[in-house]
Amino acid sequence: HLDLLSPFLFIKPGEEIAQVDKKLVIDDATKQSTGDILFDFIAKCIAEFIKEQNIKEKLPLGFTFSFPVHQTSLVSGTLIRWTKDFSATGVVDVDVIDLLREAVKRRPGDINIDVVALVNDTTGTQMATAHKDPNCHVGIILGTGTNACYTERLDAVKKFSGDRLKYEKVIINMEWGAFGDQGSLKDYLTEFDTALDKEEAVKNKREQIYEKMISGKYLGEIVRHALRKLIQQGVLFGGKSAPCFDQFEKFESKYVSMVEEGDVSDITKCRVVLETECGLTGVSDQDCRIVRRVCEAASTRAARLAAAGIVTIVRKIQKIDKCTVSVDGSLYKLHPQFQYKMKAAIDELAPGNGIEMKEAEDGSGRGAAIIAAVACRLAASK
Repeated sequence: HLDLLSPFLFIKPGEEIAQVDKKLVIDDATKQSTGDILFDFIAKCIAEFIKEQNIKEKLPLGFTFSFPVHQTSLVSGTLIRWTKDFSATGVVDVDVIDLLREAVKRRPGDINIDVVALVNDTTGTQMATAHKDPNCHVGIILGTGTNACYTERLDAVKKFSGDRLKYEKVIINMEWGAFGDQGSLKDYLTEFDTALDKEEAVKNKREQIYEKMISGKYLGEIVRHALRKLIQQGVLFGGKSAPCFDQFEKFESKYVSMVEEGDVSDITKCRVVLETECGLTGVSDQDCRIVRRVCEAASTRAARLAAAGIVTIVRKIQKIDKCTVSVDGSLYKLHPQFQYKMKAAIDELAPGNGIEMKEAEDGSGRGAAIIAAVACRLAASK
């Protein structure tokens, strides 16, 4: 599931940010319904949070929307396409802020908000760190999906259509998950990547190639296809399979994280996954070692691909000697080895670099709130 995290942050001059979170899960039926149903759900969540927190005043809202958007202002942007497993109808080519405002109007008067900012989760992640660290020029999401943004000089941005005399820099939302969609990664795709993309449940076939090779949504599925081949060849479990390896997304990405806990020779958690989660019996130590090795191969590839993207960005903006990269996302935070593999690859690709990876605590939500606070201050000063 993709989590919808609804954080309200109360920012007071001279004080640390006080934050209250409520985490809600959007079910598959809602993700694949209509735009009205999806945004009605979001509005319902906002209303419930406002009631629980007993918020009476009008609330400025920064809305984090983690999908490719053609953004024309701070408070307007049309969805280009859905990614991950969202496919709600009536949203593509429509302004998502308008959809949110309309959903709020359909409520029985229990929401008093002013939407002041539309924010991509990468931008929120960068801002969550940059407001304290002026050397933070890059934001990265490594979770269910993956994306990146960075600060660029305006004179290097050809597509910018705003007032070029008013701004010196702009944040570029890269939507790097779509890298490879035109074939540039074809030499690096394996048969398991191809098998994943052919699954009936995968709606965005031949799209988001880079994301499918890296992110948490797809990592377990890539491992499942590799393990299933080894089972069919009689290399694993004496050739005996289980639903965990035969059904789509049944070998979850969290199992990959569990398998890789501990030292490289530690197969304790791997055995727990295979016997308890997958229901296998008679699992040998050699079976566990092979499964761990496959998990390590998939996560190492993902980490090195992400590292290559980061180094490319930092070199592009000529900050290789000193640059903070703000990172958010469950894959980076919860996989026991991922961040270390990624840092090792960064050091390998750019020896002596000054890149510092900094974990953003709820980057997207906190950053959106900071952007909303700044937008309110700028509006008040006019």
